[in-house]
Amino acid sequence: MLILPPREIADLMTRAAAFDAVEKVFAAMASGAAYNFPVVREAIGHEDALYGFKGGFDRAGLTLGLKAGGYWPNNLEKRGLINHQSTVFLFDPDTGKPSAMVGGNLLTALRTAAASSVSIKHLARKDAKVIGMIGAGHQATFQLRAALEQGNFEKVIGWNYHPEMLPNIEKVATEAGVPFQAVTLPGMVEADVIISITSAFAPSLMADHVAPGTHIACMGTDTKGKQEVEAALLARATVYTDEIAQSISIGEAQHAIAEGLITEAEVFQIGAVINGDNPGRTSDEQITLFDGTGVGLQDLAVAAAVVDLAQARGVAIEVDF
Repeated sequence: MLILPPREIADLMTRAAAFDAVEKVFAAMASGAAYNFPVVREAIGHEDALYGFKGGFDRAGLTLGLKAGGYWPNNLEKRGLINHQSTVFLFDPDTGKPSAMVGGNLLTALRTAAASSVSIKHLARKDAKVIGMIGAGHQATFQLRAALEQGNFEKVIGWNYHPEMLPNIEKVATEAGVPFQAVTLPGMVEADVIISITSAFAPSLMADHVAPGTHIACMGTDTKGKQEVEAALLARATVYTDEIAQSISIGEAQHAIAEGLITEAEVFQIGAVINGDNPGRTSDEQITLFDGTGVGLQDLAVAAAVVDLAQARGVAIEVDF
């Protein structure tokens, strides 16, 4: 079995490699060549933590495994650690033996950013110029770096529940040579692309904050009860997701469906757009929304990719297990 500790991953995995892995696995999911296992996610009653497992099998890439981990909201303040903690385990699909253990923290950040970027590539208007960011935490910086690579953006606007954190994303915009402006939530109407990445249980982005033609990537809702955008916004939009079953149960679509504003049949897989089986955006006035719930196959895809890179460079630790 190969062990790839977190310290090695930053020098191996690129945003481009993560994008490619996620785009391919979304396509495989839509074609039926890959599927996710049911998610286990629990509040453990200690440190306010949420812990769980995501797994799946990609027959096309012969990737089998799971990610174990979750969200420890007190980590940063108490211990100086990031709040999201995870490890990916890969198994040989021919024998069932473990083949790799991979640090999942950076990979989770990269695969989540890659997912929203895939949605921007396939659903946003090609002439999009302004990115709106809702959220300014650790993951938001990954989101913005990846998103800025998907077009010729000329401005970044941002809002956060805690305004003192906005310099986190302002720094990313400045490094990319793009001006940044803090705005109110109604000011998001200026954006052509909006990325929402919070851990909220109440909506911040409302339907009237979004202009016609906007693409929204909702990346924070991955648990029953969480909500980043008003349910009425999904009724205005064409809704896409990584996995429909998760979208309607633990993703942003859970609320719109509960309110009877949309049906399950009105939620589409982003992989079908990638494969050419769904037209995606059909007009410059259409609002598109990607409900990124986060699936186990994303984690397995980027983990398998970084293991291949580590083997090529000889930096993985091999143990007899």
